[in-house]
Amino acid sequence: MRYRFLLSLHGMNDLLITDIKSLIGILPPEVQLLKGKEMQHTETLENAWLYAQDELIVDFGLGDAPSAYLSATTCINAKGKLVLPSYIDSHSHIVFAATREEEFVMRIKGKTYEEIAAAGGGILNSAAKLQKLSEDELFASAYERLFEVIFQGTGALEIKSGYGLTVADELKMLRVIKRLQEVSPIPIKATFLGAHAIPTAYKNNREGYIELIINEMLPAVAMHELANYCDVFCDQGFFTPNETLRILKAAAAHGLRAKIHGNELGYTGGVQAAVEAGALSVDHLEYTSDAEIACLLQSTTMPVALPGCSFFLGIPYAPVRKMIDAGLPVCLASDYNPGSTPNGRMGFVFSLACTQMKLTPEEAFNAITINGAHALELSNELGSITKGKKANLIITKEVPSLAYLPYHFGSDAIDQIILNGKPLVRLS
Repeated sequence: MRYRFLLSLHGMNDLLITDIKSLIGILPPEVQLLKGKEMQHTETLENAWLYAQDELIVDFGLGDAPSAYLSATTCINAKGKLVLPSYIDSHSHIVFAATREEEFVMRIKGKTYEEIAAAGGGILNSAAKLQKLSEDELFASAYERLFEVIFQGTGALEIKSGYGLTVADELKMLRVIKRLQEVSPIPIKATFLGAHAIPTAYKNNREGYIELIINEMLPAVAMHELANYCDVFCDQGFFTPNETLRILKAAAAHGLRAKIHGNELGYTGGVQAAVEAGALSVDHLEYTSDAEIACLLQSTTMPVALPGCSFFLGIPYAPVRKMIDAGLPVCLASDYNPGSTPNGRMGFVFSLACTQMKLTPEEAFNAITINGAHALELSNELGSITKGKKANLIITKEVPSLAYLPYHFGSDAIDQIILNGKPLVRLS
């Protein structure tokens, strides 16, 4: 399947949306994230209009649009519909070789995540499959997944490597991500995750693999400008906090800011390592106690929860209700990957946040918009209805309220996707 923008045939590219039932997620430009009680509110205009020109939101307001905007190239009547900023997905693994439904069946039969990994499944399974595929084959499948999530409302995305686990294959994955960046209508941030697992070849020489990451992978990634961030799976059975900090220190020397997979499988020091490294975010957090919350409160590291992983694996949900009540910001992301979260639908993340994590619709909405943008250093461009930001928007079908979106989780409530001020259309 192929996709494209509906391009204007006129010299000016502008868009007017009128009769909007509710324009949701309005923020002033200085607001880069929301935390604690701030997350309880969403600024909304009822019976509104919005005007965008040259990819950016120019103006919006109540009632009838000014006559100067009525000759816009593209006019959309949104009567009975909501208009919101696109969802921001700050954690995904959409470049992979094959699905892993056989492990899904193993879990049904009682095998744990760690047992499946020890038997050669999990990340090592994905690595073995990826190493057999060409860059073009990986690109073709990831391209389809990219547009799958775009049409489900994602307006910016992070993609990690980590299924290569050799110098050549990690670079291959990152080149695929770079090719996606070049053709994508939405911003994509690339994350190097060579420290995703210890590969089989280094089973008895983990120090040798860490040195490979530091001395060969990171210099090559930096030389070819293939990543924005460096991530480490700092958790039980994977990388220790000390190993994590060594890798992230080396990454920082190459200009790569830290992100961390932490505390998915236990209280293993991932949060503390993330804070010590000055990480932009620490993601997963299924095991988070008062000690981790206190640590995060003394930092600028964004907590990122991945409820789709908890749902699919049957593990605890990150205690984001407690985090917000303590005054922290919280971000939610998909974790779209073939093993633990084969789903990139941010609308489902929205619903899980409300039903399983006990966030209000407003808190969950802020977690997948402005806070998601902050977790990708994109708050100046995306994540809210703000003059001067990109017009990456969702127009819903006729629905009664924001709360209806997570409530009616089994249906697709999206009517149109607007990217860079243009409606996105699908071509078969």
